[in-house]
Amino acid sequence: MKTLIKNGLVIDPSRGLEAIKDIVVEDGRIAAVEDRAECLADVSINAAGCHVYPGFIDMHVHFREPGFEYKETVATGSQAAAAGGYTTVCAMPNTKPVIDTKERVEELLGIIDRDAVVKVLPIGSVTLGQNGKELTNLKELREAGVCGVSEDGKSVMDVALYTEAMQQAADLNMLVMAHCEDKDLVRGGVINEGLMARKLGLPGILNAVEDHITARDIILAGELGTRLHICHVSTELSADLVKLAKKKGFKVTAEVCPHHFSLSDSDIPGDDGNYKMNPPLRSKKDVEALQKALKEGVIDVISTDHAPHSAEEKAGGFETAPFGIVGLETAYALGVTNLVKTGVLSFPELVYRMSTRPAEILGLTALDGRGTLCPGAVADITIANPSEKWIVDASKFRSKGKNTPFNGEFLHGRVKLTMVDGKMVFE
Repeated sequence: MKTLIKNGLVIDPSRGLEAIKDIVVEDGRIAAVEDRAECLADVSINAAGCHVYPGFIDMHVHFREPGFEYKETVATGSQAAAAGGYTTVCAMPNTKPVIDTKERVEELLGIIDRDAVVKVLPIGSVTLGQNGKELTNLKELREAGVCGVSEDGKSVMDVALYTEAMQQAADLNMLVMAHCEDKDLVRGGVINEGLMARKLGLPGILNAVEDHITARDIILAGELGTRLHICHVSTELSADLVKLAKKKGFKVTAEVCPHHFSLSDSDIPGDDGNYKMNPPLRSKKDVEALQKALKEGVIDVISTDHAPHSAEEKAGGFETAPFGIVGLETAYALGVTNLVKTGVLSFPELVYRMSTRPAEILGLTALDGRGTLCPGAVADITIANPSEKWIVDASKFRSKGKNTPFNGEFLHGRVKLTMVDGKMVFE
């Protein structure tokens, strides 16, 4: 099977390429990237007016299966990923049961092999049942096929236990993905501590809830030599702590979510559960700091923290709704609208943070050539129209979750086609 992608602006940050090129895809891999490819193809795609990128990679999604299939499944989540231009995603372990043993990793991989239309990499739990009491067997989890470990949705509050986990991860050269939240400081908070919390009469969440654990985890990683990835950075100080860690040569990387660089707590219209996420929308000052950290490369990656919930669950408002929003189908457009069009990032910089850099952190570039459009690499490709204007209609999402604060928003940039291993999975 040979596919020819013609006349698109190819943007490949892995080799600094930004030029009109033709791409030949054959047998699931990129056969050639040329000024003008003359070949007989089974399928020809005219990408004139569009950008052609290495497929997006999301290091942080929740596909809910097993256990919460009414919210999302591997099938629907991967379809949403494809619609958003994602070709690889990393699925967090807070399912039911938790992904905490070799057998549960293998069971999940079976579901992925059967149902996923994109590549789904499981993440294992740090502790059994995510109960924070007993460590999982990190070596077995790694051998079973996880791409890292995380206690996502919470932090391991037992510092001695977490130190042992970090040491084991360092010995195994295993990535630890940290949800930084001091549960003892949360005190029932549901929204950022600030004017909006007081206006709505809701208990607030201090920045210190995140900053305290970010500092702890960075200190441990620096001491032990652990590869640490800070998830969903939302505060100015946490970004500064990541910057300090990098300056000291620690093996620390970080991500930010589109909702955290696009919205502040002042954008919350009222008691709407679709604006409730963890960490919460912060102040405008924090948003500006996150955008600056992205621009400077302090924050490496844009991840979605895609967290689908049912409409009934989200209808209760801030006090009763679960934390989390969906993000796979709007991430690229939010990046174009709120980063590229505002001058924070260029298109190559946006694609680097959505594809090439996460591939580097996960070791996928060297493994099988993801995050790049170099000849010989796997043909994971995203084609998008950067100029297309559209209005978000959550009812049309591929995801089961419609819980987004961006419903009805006018955005720029839309994914038109997604290819995984040379096969079109979204068009």
